[in-house]
Amino acid sequence: MPEAPGQRDIVLVVDDSPDTLSFLTEAIERSGATVLVAVAGEAALALVDEITPDIILLDAMMPGMDGFETCRRLKAKPAVAGVPVIFMTGLSETEHIVQGLEAGGVDYVTKPIAPDEILARIRVHLAGARAAQSLRAALDTTGRTLFAVDPAGAVLWATPQAAQVLAACAAPAEADRLPEAGRAWLRACLETGPSAPSTLTDLSGGAHTVSFVGRTGNEVLLRLSRDAVASGIELLRSRLPITAREADVLFWLARGKANRDIGEILSLSPRTITKHLEGIYAKLGVENRTAASIIAARHLQDLG
Repeated sequence: MPEAPGQRDIVLVVDDSPDTLSFLTEAIERSGATVLVAVAGEAALALVDEITPDIILLDAMMPGMDGFETCRRLKAKPAVAGVPVIFMTGLSETEHIVQGLEAGGVDYVTKPIAPDEILARIRVHLAGARAAQSLRAALDTTGRTLFAVDPAGAVLWATPQAAQVLAACAAPAEADRLPEAGRAWLRACLETGPSAPSTLTDLSGGAHTVSFVGRTGNEVLLRLSRDAVASGIELLRSRLPITAREADVLFWLARGKANRDIGEILSLSPRTITKHLEGIYAKLGVENRTAASIIAARHLQDLG
């Protein structure tokens, strides 16, 4: 683990065995890293509130709170969500390996632990974590609306613009996770493959689509984008002296739809559409649908 000038990697080792703690502390400190030690899951949870490690080595089988539950609770903390966790276990059965990965671990080693192997794994996962951090920083600068959740829908991280949208869409009790409908959509994506995008509605009524991008380990990457139809209707409603329903009609008029088509889209009769158009013409000071459509199109150009 190369040491940057003035900076040492911080490795948190969580194990109830004094012999294991002593052995790992000596091996890791020789590599140039700083070692933090916790002898129980509760101690690890308290420690990370004070210092954020760069990587965590976690014993799977401990008295009281086991390593799997400890990992789940660690990953629920925003500051630790992106920190890689390597499980240490004497268990090699597939079910325990899967349990560790599902709890949020990125890797596991079986005891007795070989020093060279654990140091190599630490190097690999530290490099991966730093690459992910660099990618997020780059996404932040481009204003991309991307965010990541765990398989249960809890938000792990978000670019600034995505964080703003999520905050605007969430009820106070669900500020750190997808809403119930979004979690159901996520489960379907993970079980059967990516499906059509889901929709989030913010408190002002604006619609945003959520698209599945991919999954890496415990992170599911999602993209937010503004629904073009909802955005266009909202723009017309905010800029022109028309009602919400008239904005619906005017939007589809500007998209070249005939009265019958608009009626089918909005579940209204053609006669009702005609009445709405008469109101639109009067409010915009125009005589016909062509003039109204031109006015709407000029405003919709601002959506890009």
